[in-house]
Amino acid sequence: MGLKLLAGFLTLLGLAAPLHGQSLDASACEKLASLKIEHVSLASRSVGAGEFSPPASPAGGVPNAPQAFANLPAMCRVTATLKPSSDSDIKMEVWLPVSGWNSKLQGVGNGGWAGSIFYFMMANALRGGYAVVATDTGHAGGMGDGTFAFNHPEKLTDFAWRAVHEMTVTAKAVIEAYYGNGPRLSYWNGCSTGGRQGLKEAQRYPSDYDGILDGAPANYMTHLSSHSLWVAHATLKDPASYIPKEKFAALHKAVIDACDGLDAVKDGVLENPRQCKVDPKSIECPAGTDASTCLTPPQVEAARKIYGPARNPRTGAEIFPGLERGSEMGWGALAGGPAPLSISTDHFKYIVFKDPQWDYRTLDFDKDVAKADEIDSGLLNATSPNLRAFFNRGGKILMYHGWNDTAISPENSLNYYNSVQAKMGRSQDVVRLFMMPGMAHCGGGQGPDQVNFMGALERWREQGIEPKVMIATRTVGPRVDMTRPICAVPQVATYKGTGSTNDAENFACK
Repeated sequence: MGLKLLAGFLTLLGLAAPLHGQSLDASACEKLASLKIEHVSLASRSVGAGEFSPPASPAGGVPNAPQAFANLPAMCRVTATLKPSSDSDIKMEVWLPVSGWNSKLQGVGNGGWAGSIFYFMMANALRGGYAVVATDTGHAGGMGDGTFAFNHPEKLTDFAWRAVHEMTVTAKAVIEAYYGNGPRLSYWNGCSTGGRQGLKEAQRYPSDYDGILDGAPANYMTHLSSHSLWVAHATLKDPASYIPKEKFAALHKAVIDACDGLDAVKDGVLENPRQCKVDPKSIECPAGTDASTCLTPPQVEAARKIYGPARNPRTGAEIFPGLERGSEMGWGALAGGPAPLSISTDHFKYIVFKDPQWDYRTLDFDKDVAKADEIDSGLLNATSPNLRAFFNRGGKILMYHGWNDTAISPENSLNYYNSVQAKMGRSQDVVRLFMMPGMAHCGGGQGPDQVNFMGALERWREQGIEPKVMIATRTVGPRVDMTRPICAVPQVATYKGTGSTNDAENFACK
Protein backbone atom coordinates (compact mmCIF):
# COMPACT_ATOMS: atom_id res chain seq x y z
CA MET A 1 0.00 0.00 0.00
CA GLY A 2 1.51 3.33 -1.04
CA LEU A 3 1.16 6.70 0.63
CA LYS A 4 -1.67 7.69 -1.74
CA LEU A 5 -3.72 4.65 -0.71
CA LEU A 6 -2.79 5.28 2.92
CA ALA A 7 -4.18 8.79 2.54
CA GLY A 8 -7.31 7.32 0.98
CA PHE A 9 -7.83 5.08 4.00
CA LEU A 10 -7.29 7.99 6.37
CA THR A 11 -9.91 10.16 4.67
CA LEU A 12 -12.54 7.44 4.98
CA LEU A 13 -12.35 7.12 8.75
CA GLY A 14 -15.02 9.12 10.61
CA LEU A 15 -14.50 10.47 14.11
CA ALA A 16 -16.68 9.45 17.03
CA ALA A 17 -18.08 11.60 19.83
CA PRO A 18 -15.84 14.01 21.77
CA LEU A 19 -13.72 12.61 24.57
CA HIS A 20 -15.28 12.47 28.01
CA GLY A 21 -14.89 10.57 31.24
CA GLN A 22 -12.28 10.10 33.94
CA SER A 23 -8.55 9.39 33.76
CA LEU A 24 -6.91 6.17 34.96
CA ASP A 25 -3.44 6.02 36.51
CA ALA A 26 -0.49 4.04 35.17
CA SER A 27 -0.89 1.21 37.68
CA ALA A 28 -4.21 0.19 36.11
CA CYS A 29 -2.38 -0.31 32.82
CA GLU A 30 0.52 -2.23 34.33
CA LYS A 31 -1.84 -4.68 36.03
CA LEU A 32 -3.20 -5.83 32.66
CA ALA A 33 -0.01 -7.81 31.98
CA SER A 34 -1.06 -10.27 34.69
CA LEU A 35 -4.55 -10.82 33.20
CA LYS A 36 -5.13 -14.53 32.58
CA ILE A 37 -6.77 -15.40 29.23
CA GLU A 38 -6.47 -18.87 27.71
CA HIS A 39 -3.88 -19.10 24.91
CA VAL A 40 -3.00 -15.40 25.35
CA SER A 41 0.17 -13.75 26.66
CA LEU A 42 -0.05 -10.02 27.43
CA ALA A 43 2.25 -7.06 27.96
CA SER A 44 1.16 -3.52 28.77
CA ARG A 45 2.63 -0.09 29.33
CA SER A 46 1.46 3.49 29.58
CA VAL A 47 2.22 5.81 26.67
CA GLY A 48 2.03 9.54 27.29
CA ALA A 49 0.33 12.01 24.99
CA GLY A 50 2.37 12.47 21.81
CA GLU A 51 4.90 9.79 22.78
CA PHE A 52 3.85 6.90 20.52
CA SER A 53 6.27 5.89 17.79
CA PRO A 54 5.16 3.02 15.52
CA PRO A 55 7.46 0.08 14.81
CA ALA A 56 9.11 -0.24 11.43
CA SER A 57 6.88 -1.60 8.68
CA PRO A 58 7.75 -4.97 7.13
CA ALA A 59 8.74 -4.96 3.47
CA GLY A 60 5.54 -4.63 1.47
CA GLY A 61 3.59 -3.59 4.54
CA VAL A 62 1.70 -0.41 5.41
CA PRO A 63 4.01 2.63 5.58
CA ASN A 64 3.83 4.19 9.02
CA ALA A 65 3.86 7.84 7.96
CA PRO A 66 4.83 10.02 10.97
CA GLN A 67 1.99 12.48 10.40
CA ALA A 68 -0.53 9.71 11.09
CA PHE A 69 0.64 9.54 14.73
CA ALA A 70 1.08 13.19 15.59
CA ASN A 71 -0.56 14.40 18.79
CA LEU A 72 -2.00 11.06 19.89
CA PRO A 73 -3.65 11.18 23.32
CA ALA A 74 -2.28 9.25 26.28
CA MET A 75 -3.09 5.55 26.24
CA CYS A 76 -2.52 2.20 27.81
CA ARG A 77 -0.90 0.12 25.05
CA VAL A 78 -1.51 -3.61 25.36
CA THR A 79 0.36 -6.02 23.11
CA ALA A 80 -0.52 -9.69 22.97
CA THR A 81 0.36 -12.98 21.34
CA LEU A 82 -2.48 -15.44 20.74
CA LYS A 83 -1.92 -19.14 20.13
CA PRO A 84 -5.34 -20.77 19.64
CA SER A 85 -3.68 -23.60 17.64
CA SER A 86 -0.27 -25.30 17.77
CA ASP A 87 0.82 -23.34 14.67
CA SER A 88 -0.72 -19.98 15.61
CA ASP A 89 1.34 -16.89 16.37
CA ILE A 90 -1.19 -14.05 16.23
CA LYS A 91 0.05 -10.61 17.22
CA MET A 92 -2.50 -8.01 18.30
CA GLU A 93 -2.64 -4.67 20.07
CA VAL A 94 -5.31 -2.95 22.13
CA TRP A 95 -5.04 0.78 22.72
CA LEU A 96 -7.05 2.12 25.66
CA PRO A 97 -7.62 5.87 26.13
CA VAL A 98 -6.38 6.95 29.55
CA SER A 99 -9.18 9.51 29.67
CA GLY A 100 -12.34 10.17 27.73
CA TRP A 101 -13.16 6.63 26.63
CA ASN A 102 -16.42 6.77 24.63
CA SER A 103 -17.44 3.32 25.98
CA LYS A 104 -17.02 1.74 22.55
CA LEU A 105 -14.59 -0.66 20.88
CA GLN A 106 -13.41 -0.25 17.30
CA GLY A 107 -11.77 -3.17 15.53
CA VAL A 108 -9.78 -2.24 12.44
CA GLY A 109 -8.94 -4.43 9.48
CA ASN A 110 -6.10 -5.25 7.10
CA GLY A 111 -5.27 -5.24 3.40
CA GLY A 112 -4.09 -7.94 1.00
CA TRP A 113 -2.58 -10.93 2.79
CA ALA A 114 -2.18 -8.72 5.91
CA GLY A 115 1.06 -9.50 7.77
CA SER A 116 1.15 -6.30 9.81
CA ILE A 117 -1.02 -4.14 12.02
CA PHE A 118 -2.65 -1.06 10.51
CA TYR A 119 -1.34 1.38 13.11
CA PHE A 120 -2.59 4.44 11.24
CA MET A 121 -6.18 3.21 11.57
CA MET A 122 -5.66 2.53 15.25
CA ALA A 123 -4.38 6.09 15.70
CA ASN A 124 -7.46 7.64 14.15
CA ALA A 125 -9.82 5.53 16.24
CA LEU A 126 -7.93 6.41 19.43
CA ARG A 127 -8.30 10.11 18.63
CA GLY A 128 -12.04 9.52 18.39
CA GLY A 129 -12.21 8.18 21.95
CA TYR A 130 -12.43 4.49 21.06
CA ALA A 131 -10.65 1.60 22.64
CA VAL A 132 -9.19 0.11 19.46
CA VAL A 133 -7.85 -3.29 18.49
CA ALA A 134 -5.97 -4.68 15.48
CA THR A 135 -4.02 -7.78 14.49
CA ASP A 136 -1.44 -8.93 11.95
CA THR A 137 -3.73 -12.00 11.41
CA GLY A 138 -1.05 -14.44 12.52
CA HIS A 139 2.02 -13.85 10.38
CA ALA A 140 4.55 -11.14 9.50
CA GLY A 141 5.10 -10.08 5.91
CA GLY A 142 4.05 -7.89 3.02
CA MET A 143 0.45 -7.52 1.92
CA GLY A 144 1.22 -9.17 -1.41
CA ASP A 145 2.97 -12.17 0.15
CA GLY A 146 0.91 -15.33 0.61
CA THR A 147 3.83 -17.69 1.25
CA PHE A 148 2.86 -17.98 4.93
CA ALA A 149 -0.08 -20.20 3.93
CA PHE A 150 2.05 -22.84 2.18
CA ASN A 151 1.52 -26.10 4.10
CA HIS A 152 0.32 -24.13 7.15
CA PRO A 153 -3.46 -24.68 7.28
CA GLU A 154 -3.74 -23.30 10.83
CA LYS A 155 -2.06 -20.03 9.81
CA LEU A 156 -4.42 -19.81 6.85
CA THR A 157 -7.36 -20.29 9.21
CA ASP A 158 -5.98 -17.55 11.43
CA PHE A 159 -5.81 -15.21 8.43
CA ALA A 160 -9.23 -16.27 7.16
CA TRP A 161 -11.25 -15.58 10.31
CA ARG A 162 -9.81 -16.86 13.57
CA ALA A 163 -7.36 -14.03 14.29
CA VAL A 164 -10.03 -11.32 14.04
CA HIS A 165 -12.49 -13.20 16.21
CA GLU A 166 -9.90 -14.12 18.85
CA MET A 167 -8.51 -10.58 18.99
CA THR A 168 -12.03 -9.22 19.47
CA VAL A 169 -12.81 -11.57 22.35
CA THR A 170 -9.45 -10.78 23.93
CA ALA A 171 -9.91 -7.03 23.50
CA LYS A 172 -13.28 -7.09 25.26
CA ALA A 173 -11.74 -8.94 28.21
CA VAL A 174 -8.87 -6.43 28.41
CA ILE A 175 -11.28 -3.49 28.22
CA GLU A 176 -13.40 -4.88 31.05
CA ALA A 177 -10.34 -5.43 33.22
CA TYR A 178 -9.07 -1.89 32.60
CA TYR A 179 -12.24 0.17 32.84
CA GLY A 180 -14.34 -2.09 35.06
CA ASN A 181 -16.88 -2.75 32.32
CA GLY A 182 -16.81 -3.95 28.74
CA PRO A 183 -17.65 -1.84 25.69
CA ARG A 184 -21.22 -0.63 25.38
CA LEU A 185 -21.03 -1.08 21.60
CA SER A 186 -18.44 -2.51 19.23
CA TYR A 187 -17.78 -1.35 15.67
CA TRP A 188 -15.69 -2.80 12.85
CA ASN A 189 -13.84 -0.61 10.36
CA GLY A 190 -12.15 -2.16 7.34
CA CYS A 191 -11.67 -1.91 3.59
CA SER A 192 -10.54 -4.51 1.02
CA THR A 193 -9.37 -7.48 3.12
CA GLY A 194 -10.77 -5.48 6.03
CA GLY A 195 -14.12 -5.47 4.24
CA ARG A 196 -13.97 -9.25 3.86
CA GLN A 197 -13.09 -9.56 7.54
CA GLY A 198 -16.10 -7.46 8.52
CA LEU A 199 -18.53 -9.56 6.49
CA LYS A 200 -16.99 -12.75 7.82
CA GLU A 201 -17.55 -11.51 11.36
CA ALA A 202 -21.21 -10.69 10.66
CA GLN A 203 -21.76 -14.08 9.06
CA ARG A 204 -19.77 -16.26 11.46
CA TYR A 205 -19.71 -14.36 14.76
CA PRO A 206 -22.73 -12.04 14.71
CA SER A 207 -22.33 -11.01 18.36
CA ASP A 208 -18.75 -9.71 17.99
CA TYR A 209 -19.76 -6.35 16.50
CA ASP A 210 -22.84 -4.16 16.56
CA GLY A 211 -22.00 -2.14 13.47
CA ILE A 212 -19.69 -2.84 10.56
CA LEU A 213 -18.15 -0.25 8.24
CA ASP A 214 -17.30 -2.29 5.18
CA GLY A 215 -15.39 -0.88 2.21
CA ALA A 216 -14.72 -2.61 -1.13
CA PRO A 217 -14.81 -6.10 0.40
CA ALA A 218 -12.55 -8.85 -0.94
CA ASN A 219 -15.24 -11.25 0.20
CA TYR A 220 -15.30 -13.57 -2.85
CA MET A 221 -11.61 -14.24 -2.65
CA THR A 222 -11.39 -17.34 -4.82
CA HIS A 223 -13.15 -15.56 -7.68
CA LEU A 224 -11.39 -12.25 -7.05
CA SER A 225 -8.04 -13.98 -7.46
CA SER A 226 -9.35 -15.64 -10.61
CA HIS A 227 -10.46 -12.28 -12.03
CA SER A 228 -7.04 -10.75 -11.43
CA LEU A 229 -5.51 -13.54 -13.49
CA TRP A 230 -8.25 -13.15 -16.13
CA VAL A 231 -6.94 -9.62 -16.69
CA ALA A 232 -3.35 -10.90 -16.69
CA HIS A 233 -4.28 -13.47 -19.34
CA ALA A 234 -5.86 -10.70 -21.41
CA THR A 235 -2.79 -8.43 -21.50
CA LEU A 236 0.29 -10.40 -20.40
CA LYS A 237 -0.07 -13.89 -21.82
CA ASP A 238 0.34 -12.77 -25.44
CA PRO A 239 2.78 -9.86 -26.07
CA ALA A 240 0.58 -8.64 -28.94
CA SER A 241 -2.24 -7.97 -26.45
CA TYR A 242 -0.15 -5.95 -24.02
CA ILE A 243 -1.51 -2.40 -23.56
CA PRO A 244 1.20 0.19 -22.75
CA LYS A 245 0.45 2.68 -20.00
CA GLU A 246 0.03 5.63 -22.37
CA LYS A 247 -2.79 3.81 -24.12
CA PHE A 248 -4.78 3.62 -20.88
CA ALA A 249 -4.90 7.42 -21.08
CA ALA A 250 -6.13 7.30 -24.68
CA LEU A 251 -8.91 4.86 -23.80
CA HIS A 252 -9.86 6.87 -20.72
CA LYS A 253 -10.14 10.02 -22.84
CA ALA A 254 -12.42 8.23 -25.28
CA VAL A 255 -14.66 7.09 -22.43
CA ILE A 256 -14.88 10.50 -20.79
CA ASP A 257 -15.44 12.28 -24.12
CA ALA A 258 -18.34 9.96 -24.92
CA CYS A 259 -19.96 9.52 -21.51
CA ASP A 260 -19.09 12.39 -19.18
CA GLY A 261 -22.22 14.29 -20.18
CA LEU A 262 -24.63 11.40 -19.56
CA ASP A 263 -25.16 12.64 -15.99
CA ALA A 264 -25.63 16.23 -17.21
CA VAL A 265 -22.38 17.29 -15.53
CA LYS A 266 -19.03 17.45 -17.33
CA ASP A 267 -16.53 17.01 -14.51
CA GLY A 268 -14.40 14.06 -15.63
CA VAL A 269 -16.33 11.71 -13.33
CA LEU A 270 -19.02 9.21 -14.36
CA GLU A 271 -21.85 9.24 -11.81
CA ASN A 272 -23.11 5.85 -13.03
CA PRO A 273 -20.50 4.11 -15.21
CA ARG A 274 -22.89 1.34 -16.17
CA GLN A 275 -24.67 3.80 -18.45
CA CYS A 276 -21.49 4.10 -20.53
CA LYS A 277 -21.16 1.59 -23.37
CA VAL A 278 -18.02 2.79 -25.18
CA ASP A 279 -16.43 0.01 -27.22
CA PRO A 280 -12.60 0.03 -27.26
CA LYS A 281 -12.88 -0.56 -30.99
CA SER A 282 -13.86 3.11 -31.28
CA ILE A 283 -10.16 4.00 -31.00
CA GLU A 284 -8.78 1.08 -33.02
CA CYS A 285 -5.69 1.97 -35.02
CA PRO A 286 -5.97 2.06 -38.83
CA ALA A 287 -4.99 -1.27 -40.36
CA GLY A 288 -1.27 -1.93 -40.16
CA THR A 289 -0.49 1.03 -37.89
CA ASP A 290 0.16 1.62 -34.22
CA ALA A 291 0.31 4.75 -32.03
CA SER A 292 -0.06 5.81 -28.43
CA THR A 293 -3.50 7.27 -29.20
CA CYS A 294 -5.10 4.08 -30.53
CA LEU A 295 -5.40 0.35 -29.86
CA THR A 296 -4.31 -2.45 -32.15
CA PRO A 297 -6.90 -5.20 -32.80
CA PRO A 298 -5.39 -7.54 -30.15
CA GLN A 299 -5.36 -4.63 -27.66
CA VAL A 300 -9.02 -3.92 -28.45
CA GLU A 301 -9.90 -7.50 -27.54
CA ALA A 302 -7.82 -7.29 -24.36
CA ALA A 303 -9.64 -4.10 -23.27
CA ARG A 304 -13.01 -5.72 -24.00
CA LYS A 305 -12.04 -8.60 -21.70
CA ILE A 306 -11.09 -6.18 -18.92
CA TYR A 307 -14.45 -4.40 -19.14
CA GLY A 308 -16.33 -7.66 -19.39
CA PRO A 309 -16.69 -10.19 -16.57
CA ALA A 310 -14.40 -13.15 -16.15
CA ARG A 311 -16.38 -16.10 -17.45
CA ASN A 312 -16.26 -19.87 -17.35
CA PRO A 313 -15.25 -20.81 -20.91
CA ARG A 314 -17.38 -23.94 -20.87
CA THR A 315 -20.65 -22.74 -19.31
CA GLY A 316 -20.43 -18.98 -19.89
CA ALA A 317 -21.24 -18.39 -16.21
CA GLU A 318 -19.83 -15.22 -14.69
CA ILE A 319 -16.91 -15.79 -12.34
CA PHE A 320 -16.38 -12.16 -11.30
CA PRO A 321 -17.53 -8.82 -12.71
CA GLY A 322 -15.27 -6.69 -14.87
CA LEU A 323 -13.86 -3.21 -14.33
CA GLU A 324 -15.96 -0.15 -15.04
CA ARG A 325 -15.56 2.43 -17.76
CA GLY A 326 -13.83 5.47 -16.33
CA SER A 327 -11.34 3.38 -14.33
CA GLU A 328 -8.75 3.02 -17.11
CA MET A 329 -6.06 5.15 -15.46
CA GLY A 330 -5.87 2.56 -12.67
CA TRP A 331 -5.47 -0.51 -14.87
CA GLY A 332 -1.71 -0.65 -14.53
CA ALA A 333 -1.59 -2.78 -11.38
CA LEU A 334 -3.65 -5.60 -12.93
CA ALA A 335 -2.86 -5.23 -16.61
CA GLY A 336 0.49 -3.45 -16.79
CA GLY A 337 2.79 -6.29 -15.81
CA PRO A 338 5.41 -7.45 -16.04
CA ALA A 339 3.73 -10.05 -13.81
CA PRO A 340 0.24 -10.44 -12.32
CA LEU A 341 -0.57 -9.29 -8.80
CA SER A 342 1.22 -11.58 -6.37
CA ILE A 343 -1.84 -11.54 -4.09
CA SER A 344 -3.64 -13.60 -6.73
CA THR A 345 -0.82 -15.80 -7.97
CA ASP A 346 0.12 -16.68 -4.38
CA HIS A 347 -3.45 -17.80 -3.74
CA PHE A 348 -3.16 -20.40 -6.47
CA LYS A 349 0.50 -21.28 -5.83
CA TYR A 350 0.35 -21.85 -2.10
CA ILE A 351 -3.28 -22.68 -1.33
CA VAL A 352 -4.91 -24.20 -4.41
CA PHE A 353 -2.05 -26.09 -6.10
CA LYS A 354 0.56 -26.05 -3.30
CA ASP A 355 3.24 -25.56 -5.94
CA PRO A 356 5.57 -22.52 -5.70
CA GLN A 357 6.49 -23.04 -9.37
CA TRP A 358 2.91 -22.88 -10.65
CA ASP A 359 2.58 -20.69 -13.77
CA TYR A 360 -0.43 -18.35 -13.99
CA ARG A 361 -0.53 -18.88 -17.78
CA THR A 362 -1.81 -22.42 -17.18
CA LEU A 363 -4.89 -21.37 -15.20
CA ASP A 364 -8.05 -23.10 -16.44
CA PHE A 365 -11.01 -20.83 -15.74
CA ASP A 366 -13.32 -23.83 -15.61
CA LYS A 367 -11.62 -26.62 -13.67
CA ASP A 368 -9.15 -24.57 -11.64
CA VAL A 369 -11.68 -22.03 -10.38
CA ALA A 370 -13.94 -24.89 -9.34
CA LYS A 371 -10.98 -26.47 -7.55
CA ALA A 372 -10.26 -23.20 -5.73
CA ASP A 373 -13.88 -23.01 -4.57
CA GLU A 374 -13.86 -26.64 -3.42
CA ILE A 375 -10.64 -26.21 -1.43
CA ASP A 376 -11.84 -22.98 0.14
CA SER A 377 -15.26 -24.30 1.15
CA GLY A 378 -16.12 -21.04 2.90
CA LEU A 379 -12.77 -20.54 4.65
CA LEU A 380 -11.69 -17.30 2.96
CA ASN A 381 -14.86 -16.48 1.06
CA ALA A 382 -17.44 -14.45 2.96
CA THR A 383 -20.34 -14.59 0.53
CA SER A 384 -23.20 -15.91 2.67
CA PRO A 385 -26.23 -13.61 2.42
CA ASN A 386 -27.72 -15.02 5.60
CA LEU A 387 -27.32 -12.19 8.11
CA ARG A 388 -30.34 -13.19 10.18
CA ALA A 389 -28.49 -13.64 13.47
CA PHE A 390 -26.65 -10.34 13.02
CA PHE A 391 -29.87 -8.58 12.04
CA ASN A 392 -31.83 -10.01 14.96
CA ARG A 393 -29.49 -8.42 17.49
CA GLY A 394 -29.74 -5.02 15.83
CA GLY A 395 -26.55 -5.19 13.77
CA LYS A 396 -25.96 -2.72 10.92
CA ILE A 397 -23.58 -2.89 7.93
CA LEU A 398 -22.67 0.23 6.00
CA MET A 399 -20.89 -0.68 2.75
CA TYR A 400 -19.12 1.61 0.28
CA HIS A 401 -17.25 1.02 -2.96
CA GLY A 402 -15.57 3.30 -5.48
CA TRP A 403 -16.77 3.02 -9.09
CA ASN A 404 -13.16 3.48 -10.28
CA ASP A 405 -11.82 0.65 -8.13
CA THR A 406 -9.52 -1.60 -10.15
CA ALA A 407 -8.30 -3.84 -7.30
CA ILE A 408 -11.80 -5.21 -6.64
CA SER A 409 -14.53 -4.77 -9.23
CA PRO A 410 -17.20 -2.48 -7.75
CA GLU A 411 -20.05 -4.61 -9.02
CA ASN A 412 -18.93 -7.30 -6.57
CA SER A 413 -20.36 -5.18 -3.75
CA LEU A 414 -23.59 -4.71 -5.68
CA ASN A 415 -23.78 -8.48 -6.17
CA TYR A 416 -23.39 -9.13 -2.45
CA TYR A 417 -25.86 -6.41 -1.50
CA ASN A 418 -28.43 -7.83 -3.93
CA SER A 419 -27.89 -11.36 -2.59
CA VAL A 420 -28.68 -10.16 0.93
CA GLN A 421 -31.79 -8.41 -0.34
CA ALA A 422 -32.93 -11.58 -2.12
CA LYS A 423 -32.27 -13.70 0.97
CA MET A 424 -33.67 -11.43 3.66
CA GLY A 425 -36.13 -9.21 1.85
CA ARG A 426 -35.49 -6.32 4.24
CA SER A 427 -31.80 -5.90 3.45
CA GLN A 428 -31.85 -2.12 3.79
CA ASP A 429 -32.79 -2.57 7.45
CA VAL A 430 -29.37 -4.12 8.06
CA VAL A 431 -27.19 -3.28 5.02
CA ARG A 432 -26.79 -0.02 3.12
CA LEU A 433 -24.48 0.36 0.12
CA PHE A 434 -23.02 3.59 -1.22
CA MET A 435 -21.31 3.62 -4.61
CA MET A 436 -18.80 6.45 -4.95
CA PRO A 437 -18.27 7.98 -8.41
CA GLY A 438 -14.65 8.41 -9.42
CA MET A 439 -13.21 6.86 -6.26
CA ALA A 440 -10.46 4.26 -6.56
CA HIS A 441 -9.67 1.39 -4.17
CA CYS A 442 -10.63 2.44 -0.63
CA GLY A 443 -9.91 6.09 -1.44
CA GLY A 444 -8.20 8.39 -3.91
CA GLY A 445 -9.15 8.71 -7.55
CA GLN A 446 -10.81 11.50 -9.47
CA GLY A 447 -14.01 11.83 -7.46
CA PRO A 448 -14.82 12.99 -3.92
CA ASP A 449 -13.58 10.31 -1.52
CA GLN A 450 -13.80 11.81 1.98
CA VAL A 451 -16.91 10.85 3.96
CA ASN A 452 -17.65 10.45 7.66
CA PHE A 453 -18.94 6.93 7.24
CA MET A 454 -18.30 5.94 10.85
CA GLY A 455 -20.39 8.83 12.13
CA ALA A 456 -23.26 7.78 9.86
CA LEU A 457 -22.98 4.17 11.03
CA GLU A 458 -23.05 5.24 14.67
CA ARG A 459 -26.15 7.40 14.16
CA TRP A 460 -27.87 4.52 12.38
CA ARG A 461 -27.05 1.92 15.03
CA GLU A 462 -27.49 4.14 18.08
CA GLN A 463 -30.21 6.61 17.09
CA GLY A 464 -32.06 4.85 14.28
CA ILE A 465 -31.18 7.61 11.78
CA GLU A 466 -31.04 5.79 8.47
CA PRO A 467 -28.13 6.69 6.16
CA LYS A 468 -29.75 7.68 2.87
CA VAL A 469 -27.42 10.40 1.62
CA MET A 470 -24.00 11.61 2.76
CA ILE A 471 -21.75 14.40 1.60
CA ALA A 472 -18.40 13.47 0.06
CA THR A 473 -15.61 15.97 -0.40
CA ARG A 474 -12.54 16.14 -2.60
CA THR A 475 -9.49 18.12 -1.54
CA VAL A 476 -6.59 19.52 -3.52
CA GLY A 477 -3.86 20.26 -1.02
CA PRO A 478 -5.52 22.00 1.95
CA ARG A 479 -8.50 23.18 -0.12
CA VAL A 480 -11.86 21.47 -0.66
CA ASP A 481 -12.59 21.87 -4.37
CA MET A 482 -15.71 19.68 -4.69
CA THR A 483 -18.57 18.38 -2.58
CA ARG A 484 -21.09 15.88 -3.88
CA PRO A 485 -23.85 13.81 -2.32
CA ILE A 486 -23.44 10.06 -2.41
CA CYS A 487 -26.67 8.15 -2.33
CA ALA A 488 -27.71 4.80 -0.94
CA VAL A 489 -28.22 2.23 -3.70
CA PRO A 490 -30.31 2.28 -5.87
CA GLN A 491 -30.36 6.10 -5.98
CA VAL A 492 -27.75 8.29 -7.68
CA ALA A 493 -26.87 11.96 -7.32
CA THR A 494 -28.61 14.02 -10.00
CA TYR A 495 -27.79 17.61 -10.94
CA LYS A 496 -30.70 20.01 -10.36
CA GLY A 497 -29.72 22.03 -13.43
CA THR A 498 -28.50 25.25 -11.86
CA GLY A 499 -25.61 26.35 -9.67
CA SER A 500 -22.04 25.15 -9.36
CA THR A 501 -21.51 21.49 -10.14
CA ASN A 502 -18.84 21.46 -7.42
CA ASP A 503 -21.44 22.16 -4.73
CA ALA A 504 -23.41 19.28 -3.21
CA GLU A 505 -26.41 21.56 -2.62
CA ASN A 506 -27.08 21.58 -6.35
CA PHE A 507 -27.66 17.81 -6.51
CA ALA A 508 -30.41 15.51 -5.29
CA CYS A 509 -30.57 11.75 -4.84
CA LYS A 510 -32.99 10.18 -7.30
